[in-house]
Amino acid sequence: MSNLLWKSLVVSPAVLGAALLVSGTAIAAPNATTEVSALETQVATEVSQQPEILAQATETQVLAQVNRYSNEGQNLQSQVTSVSQFSDVQPTDWAFQALQSLVERYGCIAGYPNGTYRGNRALTRYEFAAGLNACLDRVNELIATATADLVTKQDLATLQRLQEEFSAELATLRGRVDALEARTAELEANQFSTTTKLQGEAIFAITDAFNGDIAGKTVFQDRVRLNLQSSFTGRDMLNTRLAAGNATGFGGAGEGRQSFEVGSTGDNSVAIDKLTYEAPVGPAQVYIAATGGQHSHYAAVNNPYFFDKTDGGNGALTTFSSENPIYRIGGGSGIALNVPFGKPGGILKPSSLTLGYLASEAESPAAGEGLFDGNYAALGQLNFNVGNRIALAATYVHGYHGANSRLFDSGLGGDVVGTSLSNTLTNPSSSNSYGISAAFKPSDKLSISGFVSYHDVIGFGAGDNYEAWSYGVGVALPDFGKKGNVLGVFGGAQPYSFNNNGGANTGDIPYQVEGFYKYRVSDNISVTPGVIWLPATGQDNNSEDTFIGTLRTTFTF
Repeated sequence: MSNLLWKSLVVSPAVLGAALLVSGTAIAAPNATTEVSALETQVATEVSQQPEILAQATETQVLAQVNRYSNEGQNLQSQVTSVSQFSDVQPTDWAFQALQSLVERYGCIAGYPNGTYRGNRALTRYEFAAGLNACLDRVNELIATATADLVTKQDLATLQRLQEEFSAELATLRGRVDALEARTAELEANQFSTTTKLQGEAIFAITDAFNGDIAGKTVFQDRVRLNLQSSFTGRDMLNTRLAAGNATGFGGAGEGRQSFEVGSTGDNSVAIDKLTYEAPVGPAQVYIAATGGQHSHYAAVNNPYFFDKTDGGNGALTTFSSENPIYRIGGGSGIALNVPFGKPGGILKPSSLTLGYLASEAESPAAGEGLFDGNYAALGQLNFNVGNRIALAATYVHGYHGANSRLFDSGLGGDVVGTSLSNTLTNPSSSNSYGISAAFKPSDKLSISGFVSYHDVIGFGAGDNYEAWSYGVGVALPDFGKKGNVLGVFGGAQPYSFNNNGGANTGDIPYQVEGFYKYRVSDNISVTPGVIWLPATGQDNNSEDTFIGTLRTTFTF
């Protein structure tokens, strides 16, 4: 029985419970000290009999193990106060009482953010030593502050044996901690801010349009963004983004519009293009945008590997392939709320309700503008997760658009996606849009996603009413050829309208097919060549096929 017990001990972090059980037992049941001491003696003896599990590591292995444990420790949650807080620890587990003593008597066991203890994973001597060190510090604190009869001589003897057995590992860890503390002190003395970190992205892109009706020449464009991320509680995030770029799109409409062209200043002048704050309020998550807010910042888009939350350089090339155009209706300033509901377990996983309101003229006190009198878009979305590989979302957006506005403008004033006929709003109008998006990941090497959206526009002038449609599907192969690479193909119909009197059309659907391959040169550099095919620009079946080729290089820092 003791041999079976030891084999369980050496492969689980619960060994801490058994190893220090003597202290808790001595307090709870003094008569059991002899039995526990015998168990500890046997444990110490059998430590030396497990060379295949507890063999001494080389210096390189030692540092690697210490680094791994240190990194893992960054995700630990705050100190638990009851063993029942661990979802994966049951009263029937052999180490339950030991863990209960360590948690509730000594307070030297912490868990992971998801409420688990992970007691069934493999354990190294250095991980044991790190946990032992935490418990020894706590026990020594109790001994120093407690009365003389709290701890027996046998308790102290057991602690001494454990310290001697793991003296090398404890010395290594303490030396590593001292070095880390010295480095941390140096960083704190020279850091930019105690609450803010800087993230940057620079995009270089060579683009050309071949044939077709979209006129273009070979161009070399750029966009740079510096994002200041500030957290004041550890759970909130204030985003202040500075941007500059010289990218402009080919043609006048949103067809073939590339994501790095969105928000470009055009002349490399610097502007604050995003200022948002996110924080939890109870179980919900609140999103507040002072400027530059987008629906896709807070709503689940369900288009993995194609979607880049910041319209940056890591997803698909075009705005159409990136996300359902319904998220491009409106933008600017406002507030949004994500509220989770449902319980874990079963086929339907926890889901959420998303509500948001963004106004593109919120800063203006002029007549017909402002937070509620100007252009706005209100979003409601239900998000569902089926199993671990299917995500679904049903979206509704109601918008108001002033005269000479655009429907899919992201609050920026120009066509971000879609044909001119789907965007033209000559007179003030309201819109009701409905969308469905889904993502299916049958394996880690394959992702399938798609969307469909319908838009009903009611104009305030004669003949202003029209409808618009859009749909698309994409297939992505992550880690294709190399870890971090992505091969993606996305095809569908750009937002289009057959009954908008804003212009003539021959009823041709403006399909688009995009293929790209993101090659990860390093953790901070990726190169993405791609081709965009537009067979019917402007909904005109007399137009020639247009091909846009792009070579995009993205630097992140």
